[in-house]
Amino acid sequence: MAHSYVAGPGAENGTSDHTQDGRYWALALGCIGVAYGDIGTSPLYAFREAVVAATTEGMATSDAILGVLSLILWSLFLVVTLKYVIVLLRADNKGEGGTFALMALAQSVAKRSAPLLGILGIAGASFFYGDAVLTPAISVLSAVEGLTLATPRFEKFVVPIAVVILIGLFMVQSRGTERVAQFFGPVMLVWFTILGVGGILHIVDDPRVFLAVNPWYAAKFMATHGLMGFTVLGLVFLAVTGAEALYTDLGHFGRRPIQTAWFALVLPALGLNYLGQGALVLAQPDTLKNPFYSLYPSWALYPMIGMATVATVIASQAVITGTFSITRQAIQLGLLPRLAIRHTSESMAGQIYLPRVNWFLLIGVLLVVFVFADSSKLAAAYGVSVTATMVIDSAMAFFVVWQYWKWPLWRAALLIVPLILIEQAFLAANLMKVFEGGWFPLAVATCVAMVMVTWRRGSGILAKETRRGEADIEWLVRKLESKPPHRVPGTAVFLTGDPSAAPTSLLHNLKHNRVLHERNVILSIKSSDVPRVANSERVKVEPISDGFIRVIATFGFMETPSIPRVLALCRKRDLNIDIGATSFFLSRRSLRPKSNSEMAAWQEKLFISLARNAVDATTYFQIPTDRVVEVGTQVAI
Repeated sequence: MAHSYVAGPGAENGTSDHTQDGRYWALALGCIGVAYGDIGTSPLYAFREAVVAATTEGMATSDAILGVLSLILWSLFLVVTLKYVIVLLRADNKGEGGTFALMALAQSVAKRSAPLLGILGIAGASFFYGDAVLTPAISVLSAVEGLTLATPRFEKFVVPIAVVILIGLFMVQSRGTERVAQFFGPVMLVWFTILGVGGILHIVDDPRVFLAVNPWYAAKFMATHGLMGFTVLGLVFLAVTGAEALYTDLGHFGRRPIQTAWFALVLPALGLNYLGQGALVLAQPDTLKNPFYSLYPSWALYPMIGMATVATVIASQAVITGTFSITRQAIQLGLLPRLAIRHTSESMAGQIYLPRVNWFLLIGVLLVVFVFADSSKLAAAYGVSVTATMVIDSAMAFFVVWQYWKWPLWRAALLIVPLILIEQAFLAANLMKVFEGGWFPLAVATCVAMVMVTWRRGSGILAKETRRGEADIEWLVRKLESKPPHRVPGTAVFLTGDPSAAPTSLLHNLKHNRVLHERNVILSIKSSDVPRVANSERVKVEPISDGFIRVIATFGFMETPSIPRVLALCRKRDLNIDIGATSFFLSRRSLRPKSNSEMAAWQEKLFISLARNAVDATTYFQIPTDRVVEVGTQVAI
């Protein structure tokens, strides 16, 4: 397999090695701020929550501390390093990663399992939304809670301060993150350096902490603590939340820069910080209240709170950006209705803003903050969605390793099955927290999955009903040639989902206006199972007759369709269409329920509601509004 390690266009031929090296290290620095923002804030709460859950009679024993620390370190080694950094970063779909990219790649080689993989893809994406609601809330809350170490009087201000920070973060999304993102890498580089230094300062407090590197202590803890061990395991998982972001951001930074950043900086910094927290609590058990901030001198408390807050905002930004990206992919794959997408950067195609997603996400995050109001309570809800996503990724990765990489079945199973078993143990541990707060991400994921399944099923039924009222385009052309209607000068573009059928808007135009333009373009926008489509392959122009031309434009699931872009490419195919002198005919369907619908009544109502609230084709496909003619039709589903 060929793997790209640059974001966007590759280096030009003849570019010096020095320039390429400079770009490589710039990408490595950038991914520190984006790909590792979430996992980089886990030391704020992961070790504390896990050890507190392992305490008995208010005291944390050395066995519990070493056991928890060993579980954290080996989770970082196995789940993050082995699965994501070494294995999954090689499972790219034309250079892109993420749940939908992995699903499309697996479906391309496992045709018989395609429906199952589609279900897994929907489930994985749905759980991502649950994670996206919780990550900003727990990250910002845990950072601001450091103020209570200075004085307990700050406790009543924690939630209001967190709310102000979060509202400000979501308010600036419409401005785009390109300029701010330039500072993410340097800021997080400083953050990870501080993490490592804080750990080094206290490792010497109790050298026994190095025993945690031995996996025996993790196994012994789980074997001797029964049900409590499983509870602790669910909290240990907080240390690896954000690992899935490495794979999601593959297309932005490339495999090698992400791997370099992990091994050279992120993993050593996290390991040292957790070892430092463990040594500190072994030496001074009273620091368990907040071992992270206790690593640093008292004079550094406020600067560290400020730095931690900035780091958590960066981690939250990465999740928000990821939510925009995965929503656009879902729209392109036909899993969600069309939503308004605004591009916030002229140079970076991935910088997009979805207003509705942004405000729904803000409402969900604020709801979480007000309901839980404490990072320790929120920790019980965190982890369910992330573990479920990881198990799903592993299941889909099995098909890629076996079918796409052509590994023998036994070898693929030897690699993936142990990882799935480890992640299933984490999932089982997190599911124990359902009644403590784990119900929230499950509820979010269930709602999103219901919307996706309903939209896909309803769209299929709508397409079938629409086809019943359409004629074959070749048949219609022959009829028009035998009995030509009145011709008017100019070009008409008719949008349709089926390039072989005569669009409803064309039939209604002939029926009611009794005219036909001199040149008629039947335009279909198709979605591909690859992330991006090369411009040389995007447009297919096919003459049907003297007055009719069929154009099929294909966009990848990481791209936003654009009619002006299609017409510009048509000129290179000797089809010159002046967008300012062309009429675009679109069908606006008015949906109504029918008594013998193929869907349940609630699902039918949900689909109709989604369709009514979807962004119209004119806006979504970026067609000039003054050139559009909409033809209304009623369809019963």
